[in-house]
Amino acid sequence: MSLRAELARLGLRVFLKRRGRQFDVEAWRARMRAMAPLVPRPPRRSRSIDMKTGAIRVQRVATDKSRADRHVLYLHGGAYMAGSPAHYRHFSWRIADALHANIWMLAYRLAPEHPYPAALDDASEAYAHLADTAGDYSRLFVMGDSAGGGLALALLLRLRDEGRRLPTAAVAISPWTDLALTGASLKLNADADPMLTTEPLPELAELYLAGLNPRSPYASPLYGDTTSLPPVLIQVGSDEILRDDAVRMAEKLIRDNPKSRLEVWPRMPHCWHLLAPVVPEARQAIQEIAAFVAAIEAG
Repeated sequence: MSLRAELARLGLRVFLKRRGRQFDVEAWRARMRAMAPLVPRPPRRSRSIDMKTGAIRVQRVATDKSRADRHVLYLHGGAYMAGSPAHYRHFSWRIADALHANIWMLAYRLAPEHPYPAALDDASEAYAHLADTAGDYSRLFVMGDSAGGGLALALLLRLRDEGRRLPTAAVAISPWTDLALTGASLKLNADADPMLTTEPLPELAELYLAGLNPRSPYASPLYGDTTSLPPVLIQVGSDEILRDDAVRMAEKLIRDNPKSRLEVWPRMPHCWHLLAPVVPEARQAIQEIAAFVAAIEAG
């Protein structure tokens, strides 16, 4: 593990991790808005365009390496309560570069104002629009991190169940797949996780679910039938409280599709990929994503 990664762990623990405090959605959103201007800007060779199709809002990100025929629908994290494409501008161009793709960052509707199934409905509609744009499903992919990683997996289940064409592959980074909160790592890694705490998760899940059974597969894909899904790469840090959400999900995916893969990265924090400007392991993980996609395309 690099020195920069160790320093990042320390910084996350000092500045982000909170214990025993009542969760406040608006306060969290206010902190996120305050952080947005501090996110490093992409290089000039990166291009971003805000687009709207009906009620769907996306930001299309491309670089000089992006191929016109390769597209990725990206679903951001934020526990379904916060987050936006603006918080990913230092990251989305790196994915575009590594995958030689156009990245479509979806600004899906957020809970609690828009609880389940609003985010999934938006993801489904955005995928339909992107599929029409792309035309060629062989170069169409879905990605997401944290809650967005769970949402990406839920989207695969819904597309399959509706008999729609599936993307060639999907990638889930530190996904939240079990809103019933049964993973052993929620307790086992409570002290080790440098970023997340378990305490607010029940309230976050309740605000998103709005009375829905937490074991509903479209909200908690861990409980879904994973047959006939495309290959999925899941990456997670070994010390995350959500580690077992990723591991248990990957076990099911790999059982039903041996091309799926799980990577557990030692001591990496939740969604460490977003630390790409300073942490070498983040850039390495992005390259592993690119290698996975290339291998799937090559057959």
